[in-house]
Parts: sequence; C-alpha cells; structure tokens
Amino acid sequence: MGGQITVNAIQKEVISKFDFPGEIVECIPYGSGHINDTYRLTVQTSEGQNKRFILQRMNKSIFTKPVELMENVSGVTSWLRKKIQENGGDAERETLNIVNDKENSPYYVDSEGEYWRVYLFIEDATSFDMVKDDNDFYQSAVAFGHFQRLLADYPAETLHETIVNFHNTVDRFRKFKEAVAADSEGRVKDVQDEIRFVLDREELAHNLCDLQEQGEIPLRVTHNDTKLNNIMIDDETGKAICVIDLDTVMPGLSVNDFGDSIRFGASTGAEDEQDLSKISCDLHLYEVYTKGFIEGCAGALTDIELDMLPMGAILMTFECGMRFLTDYLEGDHYFKIHREGHNLDRCRTQFKLVADMEEKLPQMKAIVEKYR
Repeated sequence: MGGQITVNAIQKEVISKFDFPGEIVECIPYGSGHINDTYRLTVQTSEGQNKRFILQRMNKSIFTKPVELMENVSGVTSWLRKKIQENGGDAERETLNIVNDKENSPYYVDSEGEYWRVYLFIEDATSFDMVKDDNDFYQSAVAFGHFQRLLADYPAETLHETIVNFHNTVDRFRKFKEAVAADSEGRVKDVQDEIRFVLDREELAHNLCDLQEQGEIPLRVTHNDTKLNNIMIDDETGKAICVIDLDTVMPGLSVNDFGDSIRFGASTGAEDEQDLSKISCDLHLYEVYTKGFIEGCAGALTDIELDMLPMGAILMTFECGMRFLTDYLEGDHYFKIHREGHNLDRCRTQFKLVADMEEKLPQMKAIVEKYR
C-alpha cells in the first residue's frame, strides 16, 4: 500500500480480502454517523484513474445479528438495482452497491470477529445533516416515497427484524407501564402529568398495530430512519438520487416511515428544547413533505395508508416521547444524555408536538387529500 495512507493492521487485513481494481492511495474516516466506523477508500487503477469506495465496520453492539442485517441489505439492494435498470436509471448512483469480498460474501469477518462491508462510493452527490430550505425536505420526501414505490412488490415478510418490535407501539406501551410500576429510580412521583399523558392514549398506541393485525394496512419494506442525512442529493441538479443507510430496513408500515420524517423534520424546535412554547408542527413543512412523499410513492400506497399518514406522524411522535419517558424512569440507560433530566426534556417536546398535531389533525388530513 502507498505511503500516503495510514491503516492499522486490522484495516490492512480487511482491505486485502477485497479485490480492489488497483492500489489503495487513500483511507480516511468519512461521514457523520455515530454507529458504524466508516472510511472512504481511494483506489488508483492501472489506467491512472481514481475509483472510490466506502469501507464500514458494523457495530455489533447495536446490530447484534450482522449476518441477517446483510441478508436484508443484499436482498433489497439487488431488487432496487433491477428496478432502477428496468426504469432506465443509473443503478451505480441510485442505490447502494455492495462489493463482495474475494469469497463472494457481502461482508468479511476479521480476525477479531468484527464484521466489515464495502460499498461503491456515490460520486458527485452529498448528504446533508440539516434542512437548508424547503427543497431539501421535499427531495427527501420524494426519495423515501420513491423507495416505497420501487419496493412495493418486495415480499416484506422475508426480511429479518433487525431490531425486534422496533415500532410495535403496543409493546412499547406495555414496557412503559412496567417501568412505571417498577419505579426503579424513584422518579414516578415527579412525572405524574407525563405518565397521565401516555395512559390517556392507550387507544392511540393500538391504532396502527391493530390495523396491521387485521390486514387492513399492508406490511411493507420500511427504512425506519427517514432523516434527511440518509438521502444523497445530486450536486448538480439538487435532486435526491439515492436512499442510504439501510441497516434498519425491515418489515414495517409505510405510514411510520412518513411519520418519523414529520416528527423530526416538521417540528419548529429541537428535540430537546426546554422552552415548550417553541414547539409545534409547522404545517407548511408538513405540506412540503406530504406533497413530495405522495409524488414519490406514485400510487403505490393503498387508500387506507394515505388516510393514515397524519396518524403516522402523531403515532411516531407519541412512541418516541414514550420511549424517552420510559428511559428516564429506568435511569437513562438507552439514550445518551448530556444533562440531568435530558430524556425528560426530550419526552416533553414530543408530547407537546403530539398535542399540537392532535389539534391540527383536520388540517393535516386536508393536506393529504389535496395531493392524493
């Protein structure tokens, strides 16, 4: 390997197990993700051209079944590649492309038992951590809607649950009640209003789960982390071209993917804002996203799914707030905190947002009707 890069012994071992088309001339940490260790590799081919790749070490403490995770990613990306090619698109830029190792496996297990993978690097495109303008939010909506459309016929039940019961709100509600009953940290007495807020919405917790159990709403391939920074936006056109970070792809509900985007992207304040007067659902941003998502889906959703989009926004926000409160009651062991009561602050912003969306539900439904 060239002298222009510094790689440790493990990285050297991993890199040697993949058939790169030339000499590795650069290996640098890449991106802003907090879960996997990510590097960008630059390979110089014999013709003197540079070709780039993403090298990632998967985080086994978060994703405890990396083989199942990679089976999901392999299945979904192969399907997407085929659909994109049928539509006349550029499959090297419009989906993640796994580079198999020399044994033709989509991952490599190093001598320390860690799991690694390689993707083609998507050139001339950028992912953004923050929304700069309406177009960014709209483009992310189109991309996640398009993701639903391309995968509408994928047999979702064949995917593994990478995180079991991730959006099972009934199960989250049960765990919340257990945390209240146990009161392991003696905090229940100080959060009676927040506890009552959750208990008053037991019916809400059942809403989508019951519809799915009754076969009223279909199981879909869902992304489950529908943030702006999981979209690649073309540097030249400003249009979204690719959905990335497929680690949480699993069977789920399309309305939950929509709802989580609204929870995070259409809120007027930060997730841990202490001044609750700053927290509301921005109906303009809600409309921007709804328009893009429905356009991207291009008829792939059923009438009931479209009806339930506003409920997805309310339910995902409620679920998130309930998870923050549960973690607070249990001693803050799941979500990282940076101050005393941090999870309680997060829970309160979510509940304020839920209450605001409940009031705005008629307008939210009217916006869906406008674009369906």
